[in-house]
Amino acid sequence: MRVAVIGAGIIGVTTAYELAADGHEVTVFERRSGVAAETSFANAGVVAPGYVTPWAAPGMPRKVLAQLFGRHAAIRFGGIDSLRLLPWMWRWWRACRAAVYRPNRASMQRLAHYSRARLRHLAQLLQLDYEQSRGYLVLLRTPREAAAARKGTDLLLELGVRFEWLDGEAARAVEPGLNRSTTLTAAIHLPDDGVGNCRQFAHLLKAHAQRLGAEFCFDHEVLRIEAGRAPTVRLRDAATAVREFDALVVCAGPGANRVLEGIGLWLPLAAVHGYSVTAPLRPHHGAGEVAPRSALMDERYKVAISRLGQRLRVAGSAEIGGSIDRFNGAAVATLYRVLDDWFPGAAQSSQAQLWKGARPMLPDGPPVLGASGAPGIWLNLGHGSSGWALSCGSARVLADLIASREPGLDIRGLGVQRLTGQP
Repeated sequence: MRVAVIGAGIIGVTTAYELAADGHEVTVFERRSGVAAETSFANAGVVAPGYVTPWAAPGMPRKVLAQLFGRHAAIRFGGIDSLRLLPWMWRWWRACRAAVYRPNRASMQRLAHYSRARLRHLAQLLQLDYEQSRGYLVLLRTPREAAAARKGTDLLLELGVRFEWLDGEAARAVEPGLNRSTTLTAAIHLPDDGVGNCRQFAHLLKAHAQRLGAEFCFDHEVLRIEAGRAPTVRLRDAATAVREFDALVVCAGPGANRVLEGIGLWLPLAAVHGYSVTAPLRPHHGAGEVAPRSALMDERYKVAISRLGQRLRVAGSAEIGGSIDRFNGAAVATLYRVLDDWFPGAAQSSQAQLWKGARPMLPDGPPVLGASGAPGIWLNLGHGSSGWALSCGSARVLADLIASREPGLDIRGLGVQRLTGQP
């Protein structure tokens, strides 16, 4: 089949590869000049299925309200224009009920574990080096944080996730570079999880997709799609403004609704922005290590610290609404504070790259994966902050569905019907 993929972030690139590997004639349309140029550009890089859960969870509304006015809050609102997201926040609040959360969590967990297995399969099959490393350490500063986190490990046990509780000294044995001046009561170590450079992986996989015949059309903005006997893509400023295909897959970000308007579909997507700082590691000539070996999460501030080759990345914050080009100084200051708490002097801050990305978030948590309801048009979008962790599995599932094959996992709860009320 001739299949068009709209969007070349990590979701679009993995989808294009899986479709090309199945023998389809694939064309990818991307409005930017390269792959992974927006949300996938500088994310935390963490792949930890045990920690992929819906943001809409019991107790979250209270936590959000408690943090709103904190200087180092993990969750923020992006100014007065965030008020336009009140309908989305209402749906999010409704999804925080335990009866809604539990099946959504199960759907995301199935997909996350399946996706990690697919990621490792592709990395081995294609011999991909994307600055990956194993090991994920959740840092718990105080006894109170440790007690709260211990309650949450019931989920890890339920899922069969391998982990171990460590005291402060044992955690420092796993990550010797941790600053001894910062209080560390305990940590949760997940040896099977880890970190990898999402953008680098996307570029490597794009090259393999091209070898399989996939065509990437950069600087091609899709204005809308139309259903019919042959689904149609309408482009802006292209030599051929209208293209017909046998199938279309929408992998766009928060602006996907503009594209979907042509088929009468609207999804409750919101931009929840995240921040990161990436800097080269400082040459170290003294005794001992001063940089992380893999990936860590500061549980108090919800900030990740990742080792990507000879660079260090600090990522976090969830800013609801706001503008992609307006940076919140307090959010950036939190990243630097966490870095200085745990690895002071490890990064060459004068060469740091600051980034802000818009995560396409659905109010209940899971992405939308599968048929759109319009003939020949498919959806693979709304992965929120878990796009990297869910990308490879989502792409494989979508390719199987297009080929009318049974996917490799139970996809209940991932269809568009849960959001639109379609039968």
